[in-house]
Amino acid sequence: MGLLDQPSGSSAGVDPDAIRIVGAREHNLKNVSLTIPKNRITVFTGVSGSGKSSIVFDTVAVEAQRQLNGTFTWFIRNQLPKYERPLADAIENLTTPVIVDQKPIGGNARSTVGTMSDIFAMIRALFAKHGGPDAAQVNLYSFNDPQGMCTECDGLGKTVRADVDRMLDRTKSLNEGAILLPGYKVGGLEWQMYANSGRVDPDKPLNEYDTREMHEFLHGTDGKVTLSTGSGTYSINYEGLHDRFTRLGVKRDLTNVSDRTRDAIKPFLTEGTCPACGGDRLNPAALATRIGGRNIADWARMQVSDLIEVLAELDDPQTRQLAGTARIALERVAAIGLGYLSLDRATASLSGGEGQRLKLVRHLGTSLTGMTYIFDEPSTGLHPRDVGRLNDLLRALRDKGNTVLVVEHD
Repeated sequence: MGLLDQPSGSSAGVDPDAIRIVGAREHNLKNVSLTIPKNRITVFTGVSGSGKSSIVFDTVAVEAQRQLNGTFTWFIRNQLPKYERPLADAIENLTTPVIVDQKPIGGNARSTVGTMSDIFAMIRALFAKHGGPDAAQVNLYSFNDPQGMCTECDGLGKTVRADVDRMLDRTKSLNEGAILLPGYKVGGLEWQMYANSGRVDPDKPLNEYDTREMHEFLHGTDGKVTLSTGSGTYSINYEGLHDRFTRLGVKRDLTNVSDRTRDAIKPFLTEGTCPACGGDRLNPAALATRIGGRNIADWARMQVSDLIEVLAELDDPQTRQLAGTARIALERVAAIGLGYLSLDRATASLSGGEGQRLKLVRHLGTSLTGMTYIFDEPSTGLHPRDVGRLNDLLRALRDKGNTVLVVEHD
């Protein structure tokens, strides 16, 4: 264990409010006792198996999270992860923990570098100030808000459609298994919807259907169809195969369905750029506002390093302060070696190291103090030049009144 840095004027004595661990015995720890100073940066290093993670994550972090969860109501506690008390005689003077690990951020299709870091919110506010009277609302520039999202793709920038050619074997009849979709086997309830409809001949190959028959088969509506089960029969409303599969099986954001369901329906889908917004995610009103000849989607596609230069060139007195705040946030991203990212980059595509560094930038933008931030090998994959910049950011986090614990192999 070593101190990376400490505030000027600090006492050499032990702080009575420091984190105190007595007799820690988690995993490979053997009755370890130590004191960790608060409001400083403490780095734990050592070879694999030396116990640094057992002290920091499995003892300090787990007990702090366990005690924090204990302050919530039973209803909330039942929704949270369960933590057992770590093996130790005493763990004292803990503060609220923030774990900044290298686990992939993940997120659904709406989560981007810009939304995750909160920087895109600043950019939206900047465009709202430049917009006319009818385009001065911040939400108008959000692809996650109905006011701003493209109505064709619901703000995802892409559309997923049922592919009829993949759904059917046109050389076969319904009775021969022409429907290739999962759940439509011959004799099944879904299959009966069409074989029993009376609208098409179940013995006729699909490639012999005329235009009317194919339309009824794929897009027909109205009327009842009788289905047979082992316990009897019942009637349901007829719905064309294409329309039914689109309604029940096609999810524009496939991250919202289970892996098993997604894998089953994916072969019958075609995914592509939204034809309405061209992948920009926003509606025409949001894309109409331009700053320096670029709309907000153009800004989101730019590399962070390039966007910093664009913001530096803005000289509008009304937006100078806001532009400066956004530029500072972007400079933090660039300072830890992520200047090549764009704000529209999906968080699910980020590596664990990229995600961890972005979390650090986000925490620097908060006004919370008195926290304990815990980092897991934050320098992994960084150029030596960027390691120095990372240390500067860690010091900034400490100087806001926080305790910073870092686990490193080197």
